[in-house]
Amino acid sequence: MDTNAFFVLKLFVLGICATEDKRQQNQKPNVVICNETALMLDMSRCEDDFKRDMDLVDPKNWCNLTYYIKEYNTFSTCTEQNSERIGCFWPNPFVESFIISLHKHFFSNCTSDQVIWEDPPDNMLTILIVIPVLLTVVMIALVVWCSKRNDVMV
Repeated sequence: MDTNAFFVLKLFVLGICATEDKRQQNQKPNVVICNETALMLDMSRCEDDFKRDMDLVDPKNWCNLTYYIKEYNTFSTCTEQNSERIGCFWPNPFVESFIISLHKHFFSNCTSDQVIWEDPPDNMLTILIVIPVLLTVVMIALVVWCSKRNDVMV
């Protein structure tokens, strides 16, 4: 038998085997349906634990993440693990509503100060304007110069 024909035959057999494996995998669906009632109970427990832990943090420190990072991480891990255990994806709209309600309760007053935009110093502003303009002029000159030379277009 010709080596090329033998190679094509091997590819054909491998293709059939791979297709059969995919069919067998598709016949065994591993679908877990999200139980929203159980999710609601577990999210309530996570929320209650977080509220209890945040009561130990002084309210004037609620806007400083370093004071409650451990509690927030515990809450986030709790919601994620419980969602996955129950068979729900994470984050989902239900979990997001719990997270948003906690943020409204604890962190609603943690807005950052209004940023006042100001121009950079004049010498920096000049550099930021001149460099792109000069690069544009140089690139245009380079394109024109290259297009006029016949020996470059070979």
